[in-house]
Amino acid sequence: MNDHHTPVLVGAGQVSERLGDPGYRGRSPVELAAAAAALALAGVDPRVVDTIAAVRQFEISTPRAVAPLGRSDNLPRSVARRVGADPARAILDVTGGQSPQRLVTELAASIAAGESRAALVVGAEAISTIAHLMRSPDRPDFTEHAPGGLDDRGYGLDGLVDAELARHGLTSAAAQYALFENARRARLGQTRDEYALGMGALFAPFTRVAAANPHAAAPTERTAEELVTVSERNRVIADPYPRYVVAREKVNQGAAVLLMSVAKARELGVPAGRWVYVHGHADVRDQDILARPDLSRGPASALAVTDALAQAGATPSDVAAADLYSCFPVAVTNITDAVPLTCPLTLTGGLPFFGGPGNAYSLHAVAEAVAFCRAHPGDLALVGANGGLLSKYSVGLYATTPAPWTEQPDLQGQVDAWPKVAAATEADGPATIETYTIRYSRDGRRTGIVLARLDDGRRFAATADPALLTTGEPVGARVHATSTATGNTVR
Repeated sequence: MNDHHTPVLVGAGQVSERLGDPGYRGRSPVELAAAAAALALAGVDPRVVDTIAAVRQFEISTPRAVAPLGRSDNLPRSVARRVGADPARAILDVTGGQSPQRLVTELAASIAAGESRAALVVGAEAISTIAHLMRSPDRPDFTEHAPGGLDDRGYGLDGLVDAELARHGLTSAAAQYALFENARRARLGQTRDEYALGMGALFAPFTRVAAANPHAAAPTERTAEELVTVSERNRVIADPYPRYVVAREKVNQGAAVLLMSVAKARELGVPAGRWVYVHGHADVRDQDILARPDLSRGPASALAVTDALAQAGATPSDVAAADLYSCFPVAVTNITDAVPLTCPLTLTGGLPFFGGPGNAYSLHAVAEAVAFCRAHPGDLALVGANGGLLSKYSVGLYATTPAPWTEQPDLQGQVDAWPKVAAATEADGPATIETYTIRYSRDGRRTGIVLARLDDGRRFAATADPALLTTGEPVGARVHATSTATGNTVR
């Protein structure tokens, strides 16, 4: 297989800083991304890069987000300028954890089509550094201007923000994902304690990987019991999540990967042993949460993994290493419930332990996949990147074995044709709870929130007395809904 347009990953880099560590420099997101890009470009003239794409930082991910220390007005070109590149095209992608893998897939497709010959994907966050420096009287200014064109794709918040959920207090990712988690617990017929230990057992191996990763933000090995035992340090964020099983956003991390055509890699003398091929890929968006028939699953994500495996002619047991997006336990089990992977499920250590650098986490996963494939020639590595409320999923399958570029079938058409549940913004009358959570504030306040179905089948969000949700099994309980000017309630 010698198609000179075939895309290969030829470089990958990661950098990190932890407050208080020797050599800590307090670098900006641009500086971290540029340092990672320099590693990805090692031995390659940066002037060959014709396309650079950046993952959107948290501080520019929503209309209300702020960059308290300033920011670049053209993130990808700021990075390019620092490493000596002057690409014809610069991209700033939409918000969401799917973005890194989706960009790798998009740029690989562009190379396969002959539209690009060398492309760089970068992403970084300095959330921990920025919080630290905001407390300093001598604050730096990270503002900078980078001239040149920019394909700014906007926030892309469809599937990430739901106004009806927000109206009823479901504004945090932990509270939103807790809905899936509690629905899954009820489907499995487990008690709260049984399910908690299952979350701990899932993530305990992740902590071992993080403990050995020099870039991990929390490199501490913990037992399953430690992860889910509530304490002053491990307080409950939203039922059923204590802090230790929730993605850690206060990190300083950057990553980058370099893609080329086989012809360009050969022309530049990049050793073939460093080439990593894309064996399968998929990108899909699930139905909005209120429309999904089963709130314990995100079936589009599992469909994406299954299809990527089919493209590669592989089975789940053929995957030697995987990194499944792990912002919360259900993001992992949503895949493993449907796809029986037998390999370890993280390459980095996972978002709660390695750290969750904003939208850019899975770029570290891709970088780790490149390293794994080079160290294990012929073995298959899978990266699953999740965005929104189990909403947007991007998958990449990687190996050093040569493979032709393949096009994804119309998965989105399949998902769009699935049955949908009708929603009610004003809910009155008898109803049945489908799932729930209790949101815990630092000051001790609790807010009960449910998703329920009226007897006519319409689904709605509502607030509830937390006492209703702390005893017995709330899922399946019969309640009465009442609509008000500020939202729905159940009793």
